[in-house]
Amino acid sequence: MAQRSAVDKTFGGDRMFSRSLERYAVDRLHRAVEAERLVPSSAGGETKRGGKSTSTSASASASSTNVAVLEHPDAPVVEAALVNQSDDSRPPTPRFIQDERSWKRWKWVPYPVRRLTIAVYKWAQGPPSPNNFKIQPLFPSVQRAPVRLLDKFLPRKSHRAWLVFFYLSIWIVTFALVMRQGQSATEIDGWGTPSAIGCGNTYWAVDNGCGLDGNGCRPFDGGGFAFKCPASCESYQVLNPHAVGATEVIYQPLVIGGPGSNGSAVYRGDSFICGAAIHAGVISNTVGGCGVVKLIGLQRDFNSSTQNGISSVGFDSYFPLSFTFETGIQCVSRDTRWPLLAVSVVFSTVLAVFVTSPALFFFPVFTGIYWTVGLATDPPGYSSIAGLFSNELGNFLPAMFTAWVMYDKMGVRRTLKGLTAQVEKSVLWLGGCWVGALTNYTFDFIPIQRLTPHDLDQQPGARAALAIIIIVLAVVAVSQIWFFRQEGRLVKYLKLYALLVAAIVISVVLPGLSLRIHHYILALILLPGTSMQTRPSLLYQGILVGLFLNGIARWGWDPFLQTAAALQGDAQLGSPLPSIPAPNITLGSALSSITFTWGLSPGPELDGLSVLVNDVERFRTYFADEFDSSPNFTWTRRAGLQENEYFRFAWMQGSSSEDYTKAGTWDAKGEWVAMQPGPSRVRARSAESGRGEGILLKAR
Repeated sequence: MAQRSAVDKTFGGDRMFSRSLERYAVDRLHRAVEAERLVPSSAGGETKRGGKSTSTSASASASSTNVAVLEHPDAPVVEAALVNQSDDSRPPTPRFIQDERSWKRWKWVPYPVRRLTIAVYKWAQGPPSPNNFKIQPLFPSVQRAPVRLLDKFLPRKSHRAWLVFFYLSIWIVTFALVMRQGQSATEIDGWGTPSAIGCGNTYWAVDNGCGLDGNGCRPFDGGGFAFKCPASCESYQVLNPHAVGATEVIYQPLVIGGPGSNGSAVYRGDSFICGAAIHAGVISNTVGGCGVVKLIGLQRDFNSSTQNGISSVGFDSYFPLSFTFETGIQCVSRDTRWPLLAVSVVFSTVLAVFVTSPALFFFPVFTGIYWTVGLATDPPGYSSIAGLFSNELGNFLPAMFTAWVMYDKMGVRRTLKGLTAQVEKSVLWLGGCWVGALTNYTFDFIPIQRLTPHDLDQQPGARAALAIIIIVLAVVAVSQIWFFRQEGRLVKYLKLYALLVAAIVISVVLPGLSLRIHHYILALILLPGTSMQTRPSLLYQGILVGLFLNGIARWGWDPFLQTAAALQGDAQLGSPLPSIPAPNITLGSALSSITFTWGLSPGPELDGLSVLVNDVERFRTYFADEFDSSPNFTWTRRAGLQENEYFRFAWMQGSSSEDYTKAGTWDAKGEWVAMQPGPSRVRARSAESGRGEGILLKAR
């Protein structure tokens, strides 16, 4: 092989190299044939060759030389040597040349790479006798006890079928009765029955939805209503920067204000009502609750504080719409998500312990967990129970078809078939499924909201968390590869995942579209890698099925290829920002004014300019409109007003505003503090991602 390597380096694989190899092979073959012609003498221990005699030691030496030649890696194969002994003009092809003929089309691949590929492929084939893993139950008599109990008292299949029917019926009825209790709330004198609202509902509409001067959100004062909030609104956060004066809020509940010097809690109108109610102590984050919210018009100096697990944001100026909560209200309302969760956990666990059929275990559990997530533990935004049920029913039908594919084609049947470890199945598979289905609680500590470059860049700790997740997945993948090799199925699944990787690469390079890996997509990709009956696979498969259920029940069938605008939400658009020179300030004895001008529009697609004062749109102008075109904007205030005012500017395309500048401040002393470079946003994308939350509430 050393000689061959030297030749490789010298000739490099061209035609001269091939001829050299042939000459070398012919020479070695002639030597081998010559050695085989030596015939030892039976009597004298000598060999006659061409009239000359040689000793037995010479014969032994030739024989050893022959063996050494034949064992050389470049020696011709035995069959070829025997066939061609009679014809010296057609020497046999050396073994390494025969091996390379199969790689004729891949000559451009370096030989070490080809050799490594062959070795890996042979290794991936697995051992000669594959081992199909089967879980041997710990304490088998204990784990088989429920099954033996059924065999003793219900030996007939018809009786068991009726038992399953009644059992599932009781599960459904119990779930419905408990859920019905959660929909009722005591009527409040003077306010009526509380209306159910979501965690992200506000009085002030997002994205300048209240219009110029906030007229679309009137009245600012005197209105109110009785409300009922669900549990766990403390975790409802804004996911993109939301401007509040000169500061920006992100990854926390949008609650602006709190208790003032008089002890009354006052909140800005764009605060989350349920989050503010938790902050004020009106309701509980654990079980939700009800109360009465009342509009109190324009207020100043919103204090920041931390109460009941929520840190509010301060604002040192005025806002036209504010609200507070009525005190002394007697109201009883309770979020039933935890009782509903307990019902489904108990019924699914009993089913897992007593049922041995994979299908009878998988499909009822899949259905029960889906509806528990969709109606109780993590429902999408809704305005009525009927609307929520209709939405979940629309997602449920394709989810059940996918469940059959997962069961029959993606390895669930193989994992659960013949499994007699009833307790281990309940703990590992079912427990893991509940962990995945409750991802809004179990994985809430992971600082990743979406797997997009924008979110990973702006969320603290997201990249480190992603790195840890990748390492964990790599360790799990290595262990699963070893198990698949032992079962002799590794090559098949490597081909499958090679196709999946190719599909992902194609999706990434498609123009105009961005790849987004949702909950359910991630579960479907990884699920085939758990199709074996081992304890780790039971746990992994349960978690992945739970992730799929949470993704579909909560978010629906979102596409995995989305446009940049759909992924962007309310994040910065990257649009041009107006250039605002230093304003002209006039300080008077009664009134003071500040006048702004701006440069030319950077492009014909931009139609006008919008100005915000204290996060409320106060001015619009359209360049081509002769009746509504102005080259400047003047804002006046009382001379004695000792408050900061915050100004932001944005170009408009049609009636929609582009990115706003950061806030410039006209401070209490009448001086101008220029804005910092870069954009800001005034609308908030909440954790609901537009699923019916964050909507405007009309006072009544």
